[in-house]
Amino acid sequence: MKNWLHYTSCGLDNVWLANGYRIKETKYGRAVAITDVDGLHKLLSLNLVEKKGILTGSEFKFLRVQLGLTQKGLGSLLGGSSENAISLWERKDTVPAIQDHWLRMLVIAKLSGDTKVSVAIARLKTVEKLIYQKYVVRGVENRRIEIVEDSEISLHQ
Repeated sequence: MKNWLHYTSCGLDNVWLANGYRIKETKYGRAVAITDVDGLHKLLSLNLVEKKGILTGSEFKFLRVQLGLTQKGLGSLLGGSSENAISLWERKDTVPAIQDHWLRMLVIAKLSGDTKVSVAIARLKTVEKLIYQKYVVRGVENRRIEIVEDSEISLHQ
């Protein structure tokens, strides 16, 4: 493991890479470029769903993030678990066995291309985006409202 890279950017502490990365010097210092981040994260996800025993909090969080879900969004999919409960599981390594199994099934279904699960997750993400999106009304003319996108808001601040 002498020349292996300790890859912690994914939120997991026990990932070491023997290859699939490049180290380069930039004007800001040393940088690491992962050759195929999506492939690496898919491989990590597949290994985690096959892991024996209950997921740790960081493993649970990693899989949640791979699904692209917030704590609140995952709570909705897991039968109404609260955002605070999921936060506690992730921070204190106290993931209930049933929630562990449900998350693994969601990940397996999404990675295997199950369109119903993928569509459900995509709809949930869309609803969350609409709920938490910032709206700025620039002008109201003849009952028409112009809405400014998030990207435009940051440009004007």
